[in-house]
Amino acid sequence: MAFIIASQLDDAFNQGLSQHPIAPTLIDVPEEEPWVAAAQADLLLIRPSPAWRSSDVARPPVWPGRLKWVYSASAGIDFYPEWLLDAPLVTCGRGVASEEIADYVIAAIYAHAKNLELVTARSRDQWINVPLGRVSGTTIGIVGLGAIGRAVARRGLALGAQIVGLRRTGAQSGISGVEHVTDLERLVSRSDHIVIAVPATSQTYHLFDDALLSRVKPGAHIINVARGSVIDQEALVRALERPDGPGFATLDVTDPEPLPEGHQLYTHPQVRLTPHVSSNHMLVRHRLLEKIRDDISRFARGEKPSDVVDRARGY
Repeated sequence: MAFIIASQLDDAFNQGLSQHPIAPTLIDVPEEEPWVAAAQADLLLIRPSPAWRSSDVARPPVWPGRLKWVYSASAGIDFYPEWLLDAPLVTCGRGVASEEIADYVIAAIYAHAKNLELVTARSRDQWINVPLGRVSGTTIGIVGLGAIGRAVARRGLALGAQIVGLRRTGAQSGISGVEHVTDLERLVSRSDHIVIAVPATSQTYHLFDDALLSRVKPGAHIINVARGSVIDQEALVRALERPDGPGFATLDVTDPEPLPEGHQLYTHPQVRLTPHVSSNHMLVRHRLLEKIRDDISRFARGEKPSDVVDRARGY
């Protein structure tokens, strides 16, 4: 029997999938109701398209139908309705963009520490010796030591920074030189740069609230490459305005996305806001294709694919 894939991804990507040795059959997915393809497909490959968030999304009349497996091209599954996890198997593209996101984090750290644009001399009277910030010798705190957090840790250590990391499970990262802690308040109180790289779950919703932000090291730089919901944005603004609060925030994610026109984060002088670009996803599509093809091979051999989503944890 043929293995049928219903894919929300583009034709060029699907052509790469069709060349897998098991010769799968690719079928179209209705953009307005992508889930209905589950009735005819073994594998439903999805992306976070607007249909999954539309106000009238209801539980499909037949779910999962023929479906054996849902594969989210994105690492997070918080974008999708809860009934998605009623599929027999759900996996995700975790780790595909971790190196790109880690590069973004390091770029943000250097942009804040060195800020060459601020000290650029464009006239003789601007030839002023201005001290620059440092990266070597500073402390980078990483909240979430998954694929992204570990990629940041490796880069930070290479740059001479001290790395302090926290992992929900308490497991070690396996990276020599990383100091593992279990107390989030201790981590934020010690860190010059705080990198948020945790999934969006009910446990991490507004994790960075007034109470936690009050414990952040004065002048610290907060970098969020996780989900906007992990930070209480109103609390962040209040914290930034305190003399002893954090000094700056780099936000690649917000809640909602995009923010409404006129939102204060667009123009706040202590905020750098980027439009969810850290994954550089168009340049790592080959990695996603390789990952999916490898997982299809595992599935065909009767083995478990990589990065199975845990229903209880939500990621």
